[in-house]
Amino acid sequence: MTEIWVALISLLGTLGGTLGGILISNRLTVYRIAQLEDKVAKHNHLVERTYHLEGRMTEAEHDIRDIKRGK
Repeated sequence: MTEIWVALISLLGTLGGTLGGILISNRLTVYRIAQLEDKVAKHNHLVERTYHLEGRMTEAEHDIRDIKRGK
């Protein structure tokens, strides 16, 4: 009978440790995904700003060219 109790306690310990590890691993994964999403959002914002600046730069170059031509 003692062996059965030892086996049950071992089973409960193993299940608890496994579930605890899964939960901690899941939390870490969710945290890292959130951090990556923040980095991607910052990158995308930078790309959008660069795109707009390139457009404005093109307009400025055209204006400078027109001024040099005397228009």
